[in-house]
Amino acid sequence: MRIDIITVLPDLLRSPFEGSIMKRAIEKGLVEVHFHNLRDYTKQKQKSVDDYQFGGGAGMVMMIQPIDDCIAHLKSERQYDEIIYMTPDGETLNQQMANRMSSYENIIILCGHYKGVDQRVRDQFITKEISIGDYVLSGGELGALVLSDALIRLIPGVLSDETSALTDSFQDNLLAPPVYTRPADYNGWKVPDVLLSGHAAKIEKWREDMAYEHTKNRRPDLLDK
Repeated sequence: MRIDIITVLPDLLRSPFEGSIMKRAIEKGLVEVHFHNLRDYTKQKQKSVDDYQFGGGAGMVMMIQPIDDCIAHLKSERQYDEIIYMTPDGETLNQQMANRMSSYENIIILCGHYKGVDQRVRDQFITKEISIGDYVLSGGELGALVLSDALIRLIPGVLSDETSALTDSFQDNLLAPPVYTRPADYNGWKVPDVLLSGHAAKIEKWREDMAYEHTKNRRPDLLDK
């Protein structure tokens, strides 16, 4: 997978890709991540990428020209499965969406800023709009990081145990069951006996039951799906 991220703050994005799972995925050659500074594409002498909005009102708007030129440059080199805009009014990211998108070869993620982007960008270039929740951030960079992490960890070969991702919360619309590690008895707080039994079928049944109960108690809305 190749991820091209268009941003006005590329330095904000670099660090998370230099550690942990995302770093290992890049080093293994399973994913490429490229940052594109939108200011490199503006035709404004001051390198500005925003302007006042027509009709007045508070907040600046990202201009169409630099975004158009950046996307056109990237599309001249390869085809993209999606051109994504991170925005609070987009479709809310969930595990099923991440599962589908993890098989893509190339995606572009556009990070909004200020009051957002010129609507013509969304109308003409964007193929998918994604939100990471019902709140507003200072820019789309953090959302782009969340989306990238959610996709990269699902790529085969990224996790040392590929079955790990399949048992995460929200797979099959269930939350993950409780997990335990050593010691089996800590200050009198004991691990459930079934997990120590060595009986694989009973352990799997316990985990299924606990996942259902956990979901029913905390996120009953997921069971409706």
